Amino acid sequence: MVRTSRYPAELRERAVRMVLEHRGDYSSEYEAIRSIAGKLGIGSAETLRNWVRRAEVDAGQRPGTTSEEHAENLRLKKRVAELERANSILKAASAFFAAELDRPHRS
Repeated sequence: MVRTSRYPAELRERAVRMVLEHRGDYSSEYEAIRSIAGKLGIGSAETLRNWVRRAEVDAGQRPGTTSEEHAENLRLKKRVAELERANSILKAASAFFAAELDRPHRS
């Protein structure tokens, strides 16, 4: 599942890589994020901070659900919803046909 974003994937990857490489050059990680976001034209430092956190989770450096696990969870939730809809249709059909069988037939 690919997310649509107003920022190309290459820019996202480059920005995250720059933060990880240069965070020691700043007084805090957030200062690095703010500076790099401004230099690359990323509208909000918070956006870049989220990208960095997501990259850290995906790399196993931070606890959390990876992007792959998140995509798989979404896929499974959609599948469960589809199966629940099918099940409710089958239950309704079963009840309808059971009622038809219980009715007395006229000859």
